[in-house]
Amino acid sequence: MAELKDVLVIKRIYDEAADYDGYRVLVDRLWPRGVSKERARLDLWLKEIAPSPPLRTEFAHMQERFEDFRRAYLAELEQNPAVEQVLELAAAEKRVTLLYGARDPEVNHARVLREFLLRTGAADT
Repeated sequence: MAELKDVLVIKRIYDEAADYDGYRVLVDRLWPRGVSKERARLDLWLKEIAPSPPLRTEFAHMQERFEDFRRAYLAELEQNPAVEQVLELAAAEKRVTLLYGARDPEVNHARVLREFLLRTGAADT
């Protein structure tokens, strides 16, 4: 059985879809601008796992706010039932690619989400 860190990966939705992406899940609350549904090749759009609208607005993808955003989003994820859905997908699939629209590959909610899922999934085993 593959390790959770190898199953759960993140990728910008603007990057070309690939067969090795496996099960593709958009984890943004808003549809990414300029991406057609055909090009997205989604298996699931899980809006519920994205940061709340007030938290997303407050963060505004500003690097200097990232640590505060990270702590607040982790707290939201603790109470989010959609987390279990992603962990179930990760148990059933060889690869689950969490897709996000943010420009910065380091300062985005998908990175925080993956961190949370890896920690939560490891605690469940």
